[in-house]
Amino acid sequence: MKKSNLKFWGMLLLPFLTLSIFAQGPNDSGTYYKNADGLKGKALKTAMFKIIQSHTQLSYDYLWTAFETTDKRADGKVWDMYSNATSFTFGTDQAGNYKKEGDVYNREHSFPKNWFGGKVSPMYSDLVHIVPTDGYVNNRRSNYPFGETEGTYKSKNGFSKLGTCTYSGYSGTVFEPNDEYKGDFARIYFYMATAYEDKITGWSQSAILQKDAYQPYQDWQQKMLMEWSKKDEVSQKEIDRNAGIYALQTNRNPFVDYPGLEEYIWGSKKDVAFSYDHYQVPTGVTFITVETKPLQSDDWYNLKGQSVGKKKPAKKGVYIHHGKKVVVE
Repeated sequence: MKKSNLKFWGMLLLPFLTLSIFAQGPNDSGTYYKNADGLKGKALKTAMFKIIQSHTQLSYDYLWTAFETTDKRADGKVWDMYSNATSFTFGTDQAGNYKKEGDVYNREHSFPKNWFGGKVSPMYSDLVHIVPTDGYVNNRRSNYPFGETEGTYKSKNGFSKLGTCTYSGYSGTVFEPNDEYKGDFARIYFYMATAYEDKITGWSQSAILQKDAYQPYQDWQQKMLMEWSKKDEVSQKEIDRNAGIYALQTNRNPFVDYPGLEEYIWGSKKDVAFSYDHYQVPTGVTFITVETKPLQSDDWYNLKGQSVGKKKPAKKGVYIHHGKKVVVE
């Protein structure tokens, strides 16, 4: 489920080239990204690597506490991105035995730890890719890659799925997160490709990874992640989580701070110079600004910030629901 007390997405820009101007960097990042200014493509990625690679290494045990800063819903419960049928209490419901969905939550390496060798620092406790998730659903995911599938297993409400990949380029077993979080996980994977540029070519997962520090993901995975990131734009949840991680771990995810940054590194704008304080949002990427007005948890809103009720609107159009843009057709 999405945050029940989100700030209103005040302005939704049209999906064409838009100029977003920050006094310095976005999201109170100041001059954090200054050393990447003016760079393109491969050089930009390496500059981002140098900026974000160094961080405070948290202990794996401390992540239970860290989640209370980075992954707390507005109702105070654990924010679970694998199930929308859970209501976990921090501490009380962590770890332990489980028999079904909803029993406990655990620490999920969304980028499976065995891909980089297990308990290897600093990846093993890097908070950016470790999120709290339902223990049972996490166990069903195992270390399968993300992908798209019809699903032979589905979590409650069909929220997450596991099964044979239907995305062109791979036919193995994959785990598909809900559409609501596909962009979140894509940007986490872009972070991993960047923060560990000096290590990732030595990791093992031939279905997903290739020996290329610039584009470490296989073509099918890279293409899918790019699509996921474009379709599921950066949310206030991600912005808040990024800020929480920066406070604890002292590094940031630039793919959250700069929506569509992946296009400057691998995509349609890789020949265009990046500007950290006058960032041009790529074509097709939606950029939104935030107002401080809280929303009611289940209300639907039009793009003027006006509530249109708690039921899905019958009228076609673009709405905001649980902090996300929703197209009603």
